[in-house]
This record gives sequence, structure tokens and C-alpha cells, in this order.
Amino acid sequence: MSEIVGTVQGHRDGHGFVHPDEGDTTVWLSPQEMRAVLHRDRVRVRIVRFDRKGRPEGQVLDILERRKTPIIGRLLHEGGVWLVAPEDRRFGRDILIPAKATGHAEPGQVVAVELTEPPSLNAQPVGRVTEVLGGIDDPGMEIEIAVRKYEVPHRFGDDVLAQAAKLPEKVRPADKRGRIDISDVPLVTIDGEDARDFDDAVYCEPARIGRGKVPNGWRLIVAIADVSHYVKPGEPLDREAYERATSVYFPRRVIPMLPEKLSNGLCSLNPEVERLSMVCDMLVTAEGEIHAYQFFPAVIRSHARLTYTEVAAILGNTRGPEALRRAELVPQLLHLHEVYRVLLKARGTRGAVDFETTETQIVCDENGRIAKIVPRTRTEAHRLIEEAMLAANVCSADFILRAKHPSLYRVHEGPTPEKRTILKNYLKALGLGLSLGEEPRPGDFQAIAEATKDRPDATQIHTMLLRSMQQAIYTPVNSGHFGLAYEAYTHFTSPIRRYPDLLVHRVIKALLGRDRYGLKLPPVQSSTGNFKRKGGQGAVTRGLPVAPVKGARIKLPPEEAMAWETAGIHCSANERRADEASRDVEAWLKCMFMRERLGEEYGGTVSAATSFGLFVQLDGLYVEGLVHITELGGEYYRFDEARQELRGERSGVRYGVGARVRVQVSRVDLDARKIDFRLVREDAGQSGRPGAGGAAGGRNSRKPRTSEAAWAGERSAQDELADIQEMDRQARRGAKAARGAAAERAGTAAGARGGKAAGKKTPARKGSRSRR
Repeated sequence: MSEIVGTVQGHRDGHGFVHPDEGDTTVWLSPQEMRAVLHRDRVRVRIVRFDRKGRPEGQVLDILERRKTPIIGRLLHEGGVWLVAPEDRRFGRDILIPAKATGHAEPGQVVAVELTEPPSLNAQPVGRVTEVLGGIDDPGMEIEIAVRKYEVPHRFGDDVLAQAAKLPEKVRPADKRGRIDISDVPLVTIDGEDARDFDDAVYCEPARIGRGKVPNGWRLIVAIADVSHYVKPGEPLDREAYERATSVYFPRRVIPMLPEKLSNGLCSLNPEVERLSMVCDMLVTAEGEIHAYQFFPAVIRSHARLTYTEVAAILGNTRGPEALRRAELVPQLLHLHEVYRVLLKARGTRGAVDFETTETQIVCDENGRIAKIVPRTRTEAHRLIEEAMLAANVCSADFILRAKHPSLYRVHEGPTPEKRTILKNYLKALGLGLSLGEEPRPGDFQAIAEATKDRPDATQIHTMLLRSMQQAIYTPVNSGHFGLAYEAYTHFTSPIRRYPDLLVHRVIKALLGRDRYGLKLPPVQSSTGNFKRKGGQGAVTRGLPVAPVKGARIKLPPEEAMAWETAGIHCSANERRADEASRDVEAWLKCMFMRERLGEEYGGTVSAATSFGLFVQLDGLYVEGLVHITELGGEYYRFDEARQELRGERSGVRYGVGARVRVQVSRVDLDARKIDFRLVREDAGQSGRPGAGGAAGGRNSRKPRTSEAAWAGERSAQDELADIQEMDRQARRGAKAARGAAAERAGTAAGARGGKAAGKKTPARKGSRSRR
């Protein structure tokens, strides 16, 4: 049988998988095979058999490389033995700690462990405590765990800090050489109230396009902090920025890509100070088309630091207190709003997908715990800045594409054939009369969204449309952005927090100087996208979409082509890592939040249906948990993939995305970051939604429907199931009574005839009882 080299990914249930370095064949490892390896080890396996579905099962032949990073877990003292239970359940096994290797940690504390003896078939792994992080309930502990669990670099090296310390405090005359001074242009920054780094500033004024004598368009200027002036290839700052690839955002804390002196100082477009920037200067027509653009390095001075709330208030009332306070800026804010409106119109014309989704924001108290979770309101100010940044990103992609220079594009492809089939079957099952072709366009998705936006199940339909699309990635192969309906798109507007943007700045600068940027990747200590291939360092990351095969490929020397491909995969993988770490922290905080609400009941909406249960999001709290399929009632539920719902085989009760339910918080597992709910049962005769009438009375008691229960006037699935069960009971009682009466009549008749069978029992006929 064939042999495969790859990386082990453990599973919390004890088994594991090997993701090969080359190819897509994932190999399953039994719990017995996993006893000698750990999550993230590199191994060579032999495929020994295939299961009924043709999936390969492997046997570990050799362990090529052991993971070297510390393992995070809680120190326990059980039966006189010290051990650490890993925070990441994919490790599957506890780590034994000798009594003299506990590092003076107390039982229950969170620690970092270095392995001293690897696991084997007959022995647990052994390690020593290298760092004591603190108590499990200490403020900020969830972030300390996450950055180590996901191996997020969170400490700058001494050489990086030393280089940052040598940077000037302000822009020097030598830094201005070769730049256009536009410090008199009243550029402004518009960000959130809690933002600390400002990497973009905007300005807009009416402009004449063509030979007309009156303004018939707008001049839109987007100025972006020139990080590339201070972060040079080959220097410690560049190596650290590449290794991190992105800033990581947690509630109340940010792990920045660059040291604070750059991110909040020299490269932040703070008000009323000179800053170096790269400018995208555009002419936008009345139809929202970019008529012309130019890039140039500049010196700017932000004239104001505005917030989204403030700008939204000014646009909503130009005579209000906010507008009076910023009277000199009101005209250009109105011009910004005008150009935003035409850009938005052009977005609709080209068929870009635009779903309105509810984003939430966690508000923490002084101890770092959740005080409340609130919806993040998107105002006209948010959309205004978004459209301005999209325009600058499109111009940067077009500029690089026309020059035929290698770079990193932000690529978002349409649905895969498998996801397209699922979506087509779903739309067909709903009977909407809407369908997708073999090569769907963004406009097709937007048309479906528009046609269904007023339906009761609009949320469910839009969720399915979103889930059918692929993840966006960074790649040197341009194949367009499906969601935004752009033929070419890249990231130019956030070089403070994204390394791909920094690379794009370097490419544009090289092109402006009629030069060429030769990418040489800095060495990194660790990367989620690195692996060994044919004696060298290549890159691949499991779980990421593959690089597109369609699109124009620029002919490059093999070494340079590999560098750009590796950079794209590295940046995409680290973006995923940052998202996973952020979600892990949010899940921790939500578990802590709900741990104090065990037993409480809430209304909620089904956000996803799976073969093992329903995910429900609670009203007002914006917390999601699982109602396991065993909590849905005493019958078998089948998952309907086409309709994305669970359906009871006997009763026909259905649960799909968007269904309203009432649940009780039944269990919170902090270690697994999971919250479990159970459906609240109503009295059998009660109408309305589950749990609406408070505590249940007698089983057959009837209670009037309350206003709290009247969700859209629908009957709940649980009520329908209860009614069906009651009818079943009545039918069985009726059948039993009928059989008894029949037996009595038969006995009486037999006695009257004096037959021998008078004393015999009348057997029930086969099939007289309905099959359940």
C-alpha cells in the first residue's frame, strides 16, 4: 500500500488525521495509532485499508518531526500524580509532570509545558512547566491562552524593539524628499471611537471630467500611511511583520503587526501632525465609474480625527450640534457622501453581492468579562469609508495588472461545484422559481437576495447564499473577486495591520520609480503555512482554498514565483489563525457569561441545522449554543440537506434556519468552548411558542396563550408534536377499549351458544396496533 508524509491533526474524540504535504488524500488514524503521536507532529504513514466509503486508514511508520512549541494546559494533582490537561483537546492525552518540574505552579493554574519525553504506545508524554500564566479566572487569561494555543507571535524581539527605538519621533526633512506636499488639503480620518491607529484619510471635492464647464464628477483622494518608508526588506521589523502577517484583534486588546511606535505613532495619521503617505487620487464620474487615477508618495496633515458616529450625525442633520462643531468640514463630508452614493449605485449595476448581516460587539467590564453584547450598527459613515477604500484597492490592482508586475491579489472565487449543487437543490426544494447556472455570476446571487428579502425565511436563504461561497485568499494569480464583482482586486489600504498591503505598497513604489520589486521572503521561526518539500521550504495549508487555476499567470523565475506563492499562502493562513484565535477568545467570554445563567430560559432563532442538532442564537444576548438532536423529542429526526432542516420521521415536525424556539441553558463547557441548550417543553394543550407560559402545570392542563408566546402567530413545533402524541395516546386508548368491548361481546355470544370457546381469550389481530 502507498506511503504518505504529512502533518497529524488530532481530534478531541481520540482519533486523528494525517494531512499530506502533497495531494488531497486525508488519512484517518485510529485512537491506537494516535497513542504514539501528538497533534501537529509530522509523520510518515502507510495506508493499510479503506472503509466502506473508500476513505483510507493509516498506520504510523515513522515520526519525522516532533512539535517543539509549548503546550498550554491546566496543572492538576490527582492521586499523588501531577499532570497537565492540554487546553487544546486535539492533543488527546494528559502530560505527566515530575514533582520537581512543576515550576512552583499551584494546582488549577494555567501553565506552559515543554515535552521532555514523547508519548509511546505504552506511556504518556512527560514534560516540565516552563511558564506559569496564572489562575483560570484571572482577567485576560483567555487571551494569554489563545495567543499560545494558536502560536500567535505576541512578543517583539529585542532586535525589533531596538530598531523601532532608533526611528525618529516625527517626519524629518530628509523623509520628505521626492514627495508631493498636500498638507494643505483638508484630509480627515474616520474611524471607530476605540480606534488607536489611523491608516487612512479621505477627501472629496466636485470635479470637471471632460470638456464640460461645470462639475460633473468628483475628485476622491485616499491617503494611506506609508509604512514601507520605515519597514525595509531584510530588516528585523520586516521579518517580524511577515511572521505575524496581520494584527490580531481581541476584546480590549490588540496584538499588533508592528511595534506601537509605528502603529500608533509614526505610521498613524494622527490629527494636525505631518505624516508620510501613499496617495490614490481618483476622478469618479456621475455613474460611479473611476475615470482616471494616479498614485504618488506624499506628505499629508490630517485636519481632524472623526468618528463614524459623529459623521453619521452630521450627514443626518447638517444643522445639528455635531455639524456646527465641524462647520468647516461639512461641505467635504457632503461631497464624500455624494461620491459614496454613486459608487454604491455602480456596485449594484455590476451585480456585487451585498447582504446586510448583523455583526456584534462584545463590551467588557473592568475585569475583562462580558458586560453585554450589542449589535454593531453600520451607518452611512461606515459604508462611505468602505466604498472609498474599495475604490483605492481596485485602482491599485488595476495599476499593478497593467504593469504586468507580480503581486498579491485578494481573490474570492464563486461556489465550488459541490456547494453549487447543494445551493441549487436547496433553492429547488423551496420552490422559489429561482436557479443558478453552471457558472453563476455575482449578479445571480444578488438577484436571489433581492427577490427574497421580504420573505419570512429571508435570513435562512441569505445564510445559505453566503455559505455557498469560498473563502477569500491572497494569491499571485488574479482571478477576480466574486463577491465584489471585480475583475481584479487587492489590498492597499491597511499596511499598518496587514502584510499583503505592505507588499502592494512596495510594488507600486517600484513601478512609480520605473523599477521592479524583487520579493525575498524573510526567514520566520514558525508559520502555519510552511512545510518541507523536496529538500526545500515550500508552503501549503490545509483548510485553505487552493490557488485558482484560471486567471493570468505572469512568467517568473521559479524562485521568485515560489516566493510570491509562499507569501500568499503564509498570509492567508495567518489571517485564518488570527480569526480562529479571536473566535476562541469570544467563545471563552461567552461561556463565562452564560455560566452565570444556567437554567435560565430565552427565546432564540435557529441559526444552523446539522445532522446532530440545531444551533440557536439567543435573542438580545447574541450568544449561540447547541440543541442536541436527542433533545428534540422522542422520535427519529432526519437531516434534509436540500432544505437544510431536521424533520421528524413520524410527526413531520421540521426545524430549519430561522425557526423560532425557546430554550433553557442546560450546560456550559468552558474547556471545549461549548454551550448546550435544551428545548423548553410546553403543556400538552398549550398553544404558542415553547416556554411562553412560564412553569408547566399538570400534563393535561390548558393555559391561555400569552403575548410573549405569540411569535408571528405560528404554532411551535413542540406544540404540534405534543398534540400528535396526545392524539396517539387517545387512539391507543380507543383501540384498547374497542378490543375489550369486542372480547366481551364475543365471550357473551359464546356463552349463549354453550360453545367450548366461551372461556378463551380473544387474541388481538395482527396489525391492529399502529406501527410507530
